[in-house]
Amino acid sequence: MLALGGLAQAQQQSLTVYTGRGQGLVEPLVKQFEAETGIKVNVRYGRDAEILAALQEEGSRSPADIFWANTAGALGAASERGLFVRLGDSITRIPTHFVPASRQWVPLTIRLRVLAYNPAKVKPEELPKSILDLPKLTQYKGRIGWTPTYSSFQDMIAAMIAIHGEARTRQWLNEMKALEPKAYASNPAMMEAIRSGEIDLGSTNHYYIQRFVRAGQAIGTYYFADGDVGGLALVTGAGILKTNKNPAAANRFLLWLLSPKGQQFFTSEIIEYPVARGIVLTSNLLPINQAVAKSPKLDFEKLPLDAALKLLREVGLL
Repeated sequence: MLALGGLAQAQQQSLTVYTGRGQGLVEPLVKQFEAETGIKVNVRYGRDAEILAALQEEGSRSPADIFWANTAGALGAASERGLFVRLGDSITRIPTHFVPASRQWVPLTIRLRVLAYNPAKVKPEELPKSILDLPKLTQYKGRIGWTPTYSSFQDMIAAMIAIHGEARTRQWLNEMKALEPKAYASNPAMMEAIRSGEIDLGSTNHYYIQRFVRAGQAIGTYYFADGDVGGLALVTGAGILKTNKNPAAANRFLLWLLSPKGQQFFTSEIIEYPVARGIVLTSNLLPINQAVAKSPKLDFEKLPLDAALKLLREVGLL
């Protein structure tokens, strides 16, 4: 508890957070932080790309103290554009994985790309070890879903370019298009399509499946071979902007999100993987070391997101 003098001082403080994460996740955490610290948090919501554009447009006039992003690609772009300050060891030493070499942002959670499938229609032993071989499943023509406009899918395409090159990625996208996949605006909509029998499988983030499983729905999770780009670890995270007005409060906010209370909320309520030690995982998640091993090893701060977006436009998916 804060002493009365400390509480009065904290109440005079405020933070402005720009975030690409959803309000349903951010708002409960912000309210807890405000209640415990007395620091007022103002939040601006939008897609990562929108937030980046706003920060660029506002420049040194930006009121933002923190950028809390939904993807490592956006964090890397912000770092490359010189928007962040370097974080101290008190923050960067907490996560066990994926801390960038620049130390300009810090990972907060991990999501895995996986393949969702209808267990009544798909036998997992018939699925390929690599997502690159998914187009070979011609028996599922018209029965596969994907989400080309969603940021996590775009990060996976960026990782595919980084690992396999633009030509191979273009080939994969065109081969997938030949299977006449159904495009969905959101992953929950695609999971509902699998549940209802509209489609049979689709690449998604692990937690979307787990939310349906928690509600008693039969949707299977298939993991590609360790190191395959289809099992990409998608890192969320945050950095303190050079425009910040209250560095002490900004540091406190990031430390709170990395605290046991913040990290447990991420895994218990959102079913994402924590980055700090000692957090109890929900029963259906892989142990953290196994989850990390599923992802290819690459520099998450240098995902070629612009190249991925350009390619997706060229093949007619954006």
